[in-house]
Amino acid sequence: MSKIGFINANIFDGVHNTIHSDAWLVVDDQSGRIIQVGSGQMPTVDQAVDVNGKYIMPGLINAHTHITDDPATSDGGVSKALPETVVDAIHFLQQLLKSGCTYIRQCGSTYGVDVQLNELIHKGKIKHVPSIMASGRAFTMTGGHGDYQNGGYIVDSEDEMRKKVRENFKRGAQCVKLMAGGGVMSPGDAMDEAQLSVEDMKVAIHEAHNKHTIVAAHAEANPAIQNSIDAGVDSIEHGFYVTEKQVEQIKERGIYLVPTVVAAWSVVTYGAEDLPAWEYDKMNAAIDNLYANIHMAYKRGVKMALGTDAGTPYNNFETTTPKEIELLVTKEGFTNFDALHTSYHSAELMGIDSDYGSIEDGKVADFIILDDNPLTDVRAVQQSDKSVYKNGVKEY
Repeated sequence: MSKIGFINANIFDGVHNTIHSDAWLVVDDQSGRIIQVGSGQMPTVDQAVDVNGKYIMPGLINAHTHITDDPATSDGGVSKALPETVVDAIHFLQQLLKSGCTYIRQCGSTYGVDVQLNELIHKGKIKHVPSIMASGRAFTMTGGHGDYQNGGYIVDSEDEMRKKVRENFKRGAQCVKLMAGGGVMSPGDAMDEAQLSVEDMKVAIHEAHNKHTIVAAHAEANPAIQNSIDAGVDSIEHGFYVTEKQVEQIKERGIYLVPTVVAAWSVVTYGAEDLPAWEYDKMNAAIDNLYANIHMAYKRGVKMALGTDAGTPYNNFETTTPKEIELLVTKEGFTNFDALHTSYHSAELMGIDSDYGSIEDGKVADFIILDDNPLTDVRAVQQSDKSVYKNGVKEY
C-alpha cells in the first residue's frame, strides 16, 4: 500500500456547510479510498500532492442521465444504429467525467446498451468515464413516452411488466425507470396524460425492491405524479406540477424529487428556432410552473437529488451538471450549500452513500479540485479545467 497525501487544501466535505481550511486528505493508492482527512500536521505519506490552497470537494453524482441520447440531434439520437450509439455514449461518458461527474444513474437507454458498457467499464476496457448505475431500457406502454424504435420496453399488463423487468435484471440492469405519464419530447401525448397504471408500476417496484435496488418514475404532471407516489417509487423525475399535498406525501414516504431544471431551461433558452413547435410550446408553457413548484417543494423540505436529463435537446454532457447546480440557486432559491448537497442526496437515493458522495474516512476517493470556493459561488464547479479524480487517480 502506498499513501498519497493531498496537502495545503481547502476541503468542502459535501455534508457540512463549511470549508475546512489548512486541510489534507490521505488516499490508499491500491484501494482507491480515503484513509484519513484532517487539518494541521499530516501523517507520513509516500507521496505528497500540493493542492496550493485550492478547493477539494466530492465528485458530482448525477442521478438522471441518458448517455445514448444526443442533445445535438432533432430526434434525440434515437434513429442511430447501435455502433454509432455506442461510440457516442462512450464519448458522452467521458464528457460527464470531465465535467466533474464521477458517478451517474442512467434513466433509460436506447438498445439498453448502458448495461453492456457498464460491464466493459468494470473490465477496464473503457477508460476515463464515471461509475454507472445502469437501468437498461425504460418501461412504457404502447404509444407512451419512450415508445420508439429500440427505445423502452412496451408493457401493457402486470404480467408483461413482471416478465420484462425480470429480463432487464437478468441482462444486468441495476435499477428501473418507469414512464408514468406523457412528456415534452413525445409528439403523441400530453404532459398531463397518465400512462403506466399504479398496478403496473407496483409490479416493477416489487421486483426492483426484491433486488434491493431503486425505481425512478418519469412524472412531469398529474395524475402521473400522484400515481407514482401511490405506487411507491423511490424517485420522481421532473415533477413540474407537483402540488403542496403531494409534497407532504413525498416527504412522508421518503421519496426523492429529481427536478432536472436544466433540461427545461435548455429547451426554452435555445429551442425556439430549431425545435418542432409542439415540443418547444410544451416546455415553454410548463417552465414557470416548474420554477414555482420546485421552489415550493424545496421550501417545504423535500429531498432533492441532482439530475439533469442529459441527452435531451441542448442539454449536453459537458457543462449542464454544474449548470443545474447554478439554476437551483438562481431559479429555485436554493442556498449554495443546499444546491451542492443535492449531489449527496443522489448518493443516498442510489444507495451508495456509504462509499460515495462525501470526503470522509473510508470512502472512495472520487473528488474534484477547484480554483474557487463553491460555497461562496456555486459557479466554481463550472470551471472547465478542474482536476477530476476517481479512486484517487487523476483522470482530467
